[in-house]
Amino acid sequence: MKSEDDTVVIDRAGRAGFLTLNRPRALNALTHAMVRRISEALDAWEADPDVRTVVIRGAGERGLCAGGDIRAIHDDAKAGGAASAAFWRDEYRLNARIARYPKPYVALMDGIVMGGGVGVSAHGGVRIVTERSRVAMPETGIGFVPDVGGTFLLAHAPGELGTHLALSGSAVGAADALLCGLADHHVPADALPALARGLAEHTVAEALARHVQAPPPGELADARAWIDPCYGADTVEEIIERLHATGVPAAKEAAELLLTRSPTSLKVTLEALRRARRLGPLERVLEQEYRVSCNTLSHPDLVEGIRAQVIDKDRRPRWNPSALEDVREADVARAFAPLDGNRELSLG
Repeated sequence: MKSEDDTVVIDRAGRAGFLTLNRPRALNALTHAMVRRISEALDAWEADPDVRTVVIRGAGERGLCAGGDIRAIHDDAKAGGAASAAFWRDEYRLNARIARYPKPYVALMDGIVMGGGVGVSAHGGVRIVTERSRVAMPETGIGFVPDVGGTFLLAHAPGELGTHLALSGSAVGAADALLCGLADHHVPADALPALARGLAEHTVAEALARHVQAPPPGELADARAWIDPCYGADTVEEIIERLHATGVPAAKEAAELLLTRSPTSLKVTLEALRRARRLGPLERVLEQEYRVSCNTLSHPDLVEGIRAQVIDKDRRPRWNPSALEDVREADVARAFAPLDGNRELSLG
């Protein structure tokens, strides 16, 4: 078992500082200790004139990061949720720090990049995807709501693409990540080692110029013909009705996928996205996400969703309530209710 100190390998090469998420058997899932390690490194490198570029990457061949350690969140939610709230507080602060980092922050988003993995990459200034990238915010499938600034990113995607990705939890490849504003450049996976060496020796622009290529074709640009009108509806129920009514097979598949997600999570996610569009900067959206995340800890769908998808893996969650029409407006409003005492997150 890895100690806290080697779950993030921190090293230097030339003019670059490298952060390597190092839990490959767990798909580099983030722990609280890892968040602290990343934050400490960013603090040290900001003040170090010899570090001109920061690079984050994942160990192993499967991906940058599959998200937070949701087994730990499952156990903590059953125990009251204090540890998860503390983890999210530091994680969301890190997400905001990455977005405002004064030096180039380069994220190598190879392979699986989901949930918390999006948080430590897609807020960076230079975001690299490969032909192997699968980027997603899959929270509605475990009874949760997109967080780590995910509602900010998806609320600002073109048209209603972000609404589709947030509600469905669908993963996208390189071209569609670029289209949705989740990434900036495509580099072939086998060129990443050379790119890393280049970042240690040259400016980011010089290093990228040697390796950036056009990505393989995506799917979402053409799908906007049905995504935008369907997901522009005011309610989840109407979105599903419109998807079924299009006569487009992919739209019907999307509707059927939504019907497998937590009804409460779907409705809270739609409301969170619509609010995020009005809230302004990332910090305000992260504050909202913290409130929603903490309030969701006590909802039965979170424990049940993780049980079904990760613990028992029967893929048959018993949502409560089980139908969209049974989710009341008060249930949605409860997710946005102010937290007790001084528990709110404030990012200045």
